[in-house]
Amino acid sequence: MVQFENIEVLLLIIPVLIAGLFLIKKGARKSLIISRIFVAILLITALASPFTLVPRVTSDDNPDLVIISDETESMELFENQTSTELYEALTARTPTSLVKLTGESTALGDAIVQYSTGENQIVLVTDGNSNTGEELEDALQFAQETGTTVYLVQPALEENDLSVRIEGDKTVIYKNENQYNIVVSQAMEEEVSYSYELYSDDTLIRSGRVTQTERERRITVPQVSFSKLGAHTLKAVITPSGSDIDDINNVFYKSIYTIPKSNVRTIGLETDSPLSDILLNLYDVSTSGELNNLNDKKAIVIDNTHANSFTESEVQELKSYLNEGRGIVVVGGDSSYNFGEYLDSPIEEILPVVSKPTDWSGGRNIVLVLDISQSTSAHQTLDDILGNALFILNNENLRDAYLGVIAFGSEGMDVSGGLQFLGTASNLQMLEDDIQTLTPGATSETSLDQGLVIAEEWLEDESGELEIIIISDGGIEQSYDDSLEIAQDIVDRGVNLYYVHIRSSAPSQTDERGDFYAETLMDEVGGVYFHIDQEERANIEFEDLEPVDEEEEAELGTYPLIEYNTRHFITKNIEIEGSITGYNDVTPKAGADRLIITSTGKPVLTTWRYGLGRVAALTTDNGQGGDNMWATQLYSGNNSKLISSTVNWVIGNPREETGAVVEAEDTWYGTPVTIELTMYDEGIPTLKLDGEEVDLSLTGTNVYEAVINPSPIGIHDLSGYPVAVNYALEYRDVGLNENLPSLIKAYGGNTYTVNEARNNLFEEAQGNSEKLVRDSVSQKIYFLLAALIIFLGEVILRRIREIREMKELENEIAK
Repeated sequence: MVQFENIEVLLLIIPVLIAGLFLIKKGARKSLIISRIFVAILLITALASPFTLVPRVTSDDNPDLVIISDETESMELFENQTSTELYEALTARTPTSLVKLTGESTALGDAIVQYSTGENQIVLVTDGNSNTGEELEDALQFAQETGTTVYLVQPALEENDLSVRIEGDKTVIYKNENQYNIVVSQAMEEEVSYSYELYSDDTLIRSGRVTQTERERRITVPQVSFSKLGAHTLKAVITPSGSDIDDINNVFYKSIYTIPKSNVRTIGLETDSPLSDILLNLYDVSTSGELNNLNDKKAIVIDNTHANSFTESEVQELKSYLNEGRGIVVVGGDSSYNFGEYLDSPIEEILPVVSKPTDWSGGRNIVLVLDISQSTSAHQTLDDILGNALFILNNENLRDAYLGVIAFGSEGMDVSGGLQFLGTASNLQMLEDDIQTLTPGATSETSLDQGLVIAEEWLEDESGELEIIIISDGGIEQSYDDSLEIAQDIVDRGVNLYYVHIRSSAPSQTDERGDFYAETLMDEVGGVYFHIDQEERANIEFEDLEPVDEEEEAELGTYPLIEYNTRHFITKNIEIEGSITGYNDVTPKAGADRLIITSTGKPVLTTWRYGLGRVAALTTDNGQGGDNMWATQLYSGNNSKLISSTVNWVIGNPREETGAVVEAEDTWYGTPVTIELTMYDEGIPTLKLDGEEVDLSLTGTNVYEAVINPSPIGIHDLSGYPVAVNYALEYRDVGLNENLPSLIKAYGGNTYTVNEARNNLFEEAQGNSEKLVRDSVSQKIYFLLAALIIFLGEVILRRIREIREMKELENEIAK
């Protein structure tokens, strides 16, 4: 296609046309004027510098290599001199430079971005644990876009090392029980033994001895509580009995800040109910039942209260309360929701449910398997692949579904982080962003089987309606046999399989008979096949889910509970067990998040955001014994955590909004941390770190920030607020990063051992130095020649005509 360097010059054609039409109108010779117009247009076009891009393949027999050698502290576990020996082997064959990263932090991503020029290739010699700067995946994507291939050389692991850390909340409620995890990692995957101790303010609260074979082990410590307000410390210590090269990461500090119980107002609460027992134990509860003096109340719990109990002005008060960022929990019962005339009432406006029977009939789990091989870019199908994925994602009939995204080229890649619930706007936006940012892989392989393997794993333990939708340009010849085997296994498990085939000129779509591999695959396994043109969207009509049979549970009088959304704050650390014997029959509103359901699909716990606030609808009763008790099991044992998690979620920020409130995360030695100070009362903001005043900057209304870098390792005092400093980040992640090789391959590189790199890396670098270059070729001469030919042709024709006329005139005179 012809392009122009100076396209604006073409605007001169307009006055030429106007002048030509004017002269023709004035009686000038039409043929002469038209020919001159053509000549002028061609000359103007030549002045615009037309050119075309002509592709050609270039290669370099001596590619430029940059070795980035990770020589930070974590590399003490590995064989020394790996990068030096590799540098000596490569520099003898091709131009090679060596860059060393040192210190107590590893910024691999930054180094990749810095040295990706498009004219070189990068060799990483590292354990792959990047702990600061640019994310590794973003850096690898940048390198691919600039045309730089990145390889990974994994040095030999010679020593083992163990590290420990503590996971759990920093801000806790006075006397509330909390769960913490002691996480122990080892560099190797071998049997190691160690003892562990967990101290709370120097008092030993848990100890034991563990034999570990996996790379990472979590030791759960439940029921940790603090009976004094203010700063506390948890300290975990491990003592290995075997190989452990460095003991600096064998001790971990976690600062704890205990705050008063949150103020909660209840309405209609039965004070002898299991719900009441939990609330009175964990919160500072006001049972006045009034909707006034709510300024210091973090949440309102409404228990089994009829809609008629709320006037319109009181509902308006609740709306205002929510818009201030507070929360409300509405508990059901025989006087609430569908039994309390909530349908179309003012109180129902703030709730995430409508008080009418739900028509939900089961769950649906969908996996999109998207082709991002290089051919999708070369044959312009990537936009249609992603466009069809977004079209499915925004199907309004799937708002109750879970959906995940997998991409495949030479390998399968988890794009979405597993299945995500489509009922929330944030999840939808996240999935849209994930899909829209997909880019083609660097290799020409289209390994559909790799994507299907991950999809099969995702759906292995899921129930309900299961769907896998492949969207591809159909070039699956290389992976057809392996894909057929996996697809057959998937369909045999009861999964519905779809193939959306985007029509294109991509190779490897058809067999020797001219049949499409994609269509044959679907015919073989009994899947559904769509063959659509570019810019079309496949109209997949998902089968209606069969209603769940409620008769069996109804006859038994019990309804087993199921966690429908295990990723929500409320449910992520809870395993619900048991049943209820009754519920309020409600339907979630659009945008609500269904967390707990019965085995028949009836909502039990549903949440949503109302303005700036949060609302939870618990549509079963308060567990009160008697003739109409429904949910006794929900308030006992581990299940009772669901109630506290729900109230904590609607509370949001449990900190008191009085005085000066400080917030800061724990940090690592040498890693600065941002602190935030909010002033709720008038006064001059001051903070002292270990007695030294901190410089604060105003960043918002009554909000101040500062960046601190405390040392040494241990607990530091920030005007009464604790900040823990642990060993440097470099000592946290020990051993090889197992995720890096798949990332390297996804972005066109390869992973080698040291010996493999010495023998094979140079040859692969030569092969990868081949690049498609588009040279600019001027087309100006053709327009000039065309103008000259027209001009000369017109002159010659006019001269011939004149000669002929002269001869005719001479003949007439001679007569």
